[in-house]
Amino acid sequence: MEKKGILVTGGAGYIGAHVALMLAEAGERVVVLDNLSTGFAESVIQSDLIIGDMADTPLVSSLLREHDIDTVMHFAAHTIVPESVADPLKYYRNNTCGTRNLLQCCQEAGIKHFVFSSTAAVYGIPTDGVAREDTPNAPINPYGTSKLMSEWMLRDLSTASPMRHVALRYFNVAGSDPEGRIGQSTEKATLLIKVACEAAVGKRSHISVFGTDYPTPDGTGVRDYIHVTDLAAAHLKALDYLRGGGASDTFNVGYGHGLSVRQVLDTVQRLNGKPLDIREEPRRAGDPPSLVAAAERIRAVLGWEPQHDDLEFIVRTSLEWERKLADR
Repeated sequence: MEKKGILVTGGAGYIGAHVALMLAEAGERVVVLDNLSTGFAESVIQSDLIIGDMADTPLVSSLLREHDIDTVMHFAAHTIVPESVADPLKYYRNNTCGTRNLLQCCQEAGIKHFVFSSTAAVYGIPTDGVAREDTPNAPINPYGTSKLMSEWMLRDLSTASPMRHVALRYFNVAGSDPEGRIGQSTEKATLLIKVACEAAVGKRSHISVFGTDYPTPDGTGVRDYIHVTDLAAAHLKALDYLRGGGASDTFNVGYGHGLSVRQVLDTVQRLNGKPLDIREEPRRAGDPPSLVAAAERIRAVLGWEPQHDDLEFIVRTSLEWERKLADR
């Protein structure tokens, strides 16, 4: 009997592509739906790619039916925080309304399992710099709010129907496939390690450090960085959990310790073998001094064990991918 299919929305994007590849390598039957607005067709390896939008109800409904889907992994979203502040309705239309459309199709198709790509941005600025799953939700930008609204819809639908879900709240994702097959190709990226590695290969003239007077060990912001393949593995653990009858739940995905902006930039410079043009700028509104995951629950409940909790490894795979892009 053929395995049920898994629909991966946004599976041509950075994180979705890594998850889709890992699912396929684990023997799953994967169908990727992506409108390629920010994703790349060449990032879809070993899976079927359907070019289309999750807001297209007839398309989504037919995909769920024709490919015998019983699990949806949902990554399709706009993710640039400053853009969400400047154009909030774009984020509510796509991230929130698009998710609502997808969920309606899932309900009508009797989808059993749903894994949602959420974010630490739902926490806003925790007072002690550590976010636990029960830390109050207080997003400070439309991106975080749009994701939180999707979590609420999932919660309510899972209560009202047989579908069960896992929401994974990501911290700072970085790195690329260790074999160099896929990586982070996002245009106008804002994530520190990606930006620093772009500067290292000459794609950017300099890198800015926003705030050097935070109450942190070296004055720069502290974040919990996680390698994308460890994050991808968390999705497979979530799938195993749901298939095993696990109840709907929410988990932080991070390593549980922070690294400062200066530590990251020092590592990029050392591995690249030459200095970066680093410019110190004032703090940006809404940047927490420190944001680190309390990540014990995902280990205890899902049995997730990260393999790449190493800044050098994260930066090295990021640099290798940027060099590959530069050579193109």
